[in-house]
Amino acid sequence: MQYLSLDKYKNGFLLVARILLAILFVLFGWQKMMGFEGTVGYMASVGAPLPQLSAIIAVIVELVFGLLIVAGYFTRPLALLLAVYTVATAIIGHPYWSMTGMDQYMAMTNFFKNVSICGGFLLLAFTGPGSYSLDRK
Repeated sequence: MQYLSLDKYKNGFLLVARILLAILFVLFGWQKMMGFEGTVGYMASVGAPLPQLSAIIAVIVELVFGLLIVAGYFTRPLALLLAVYTVATAIIGHPYWSMTGMDQYMAMTNFFKNVSICGGFLLLAFTGPGSYSLDRK
């Protein structure tokens, strides 16, 4: 039984999904780049290894890879990389298991937000970018 067919809208939905998944990364990647010294300081405060290198990686992954996802270029491999990156940043940046009170609640919310975003990237890696993309797949 067919309950709802969205097949004719698939490519448009995939474009919207790519934009919605990537907008967070592009915006925060841009902020990290524009306030680079603050980004390095934040990386050091959360115990990221080699804070300056970690900040450079964060800018590239979030800003550059985010823009490439929007364009639909190298979508499947970048979606997989962003899925791994998103879980890694959840573990490093939102360790709610070591906190209490409101800090724990906020970190837990952000941790599971990242896990959910990872799910979106895994779906994108599986489905591909659609025909409204540079990959056209």
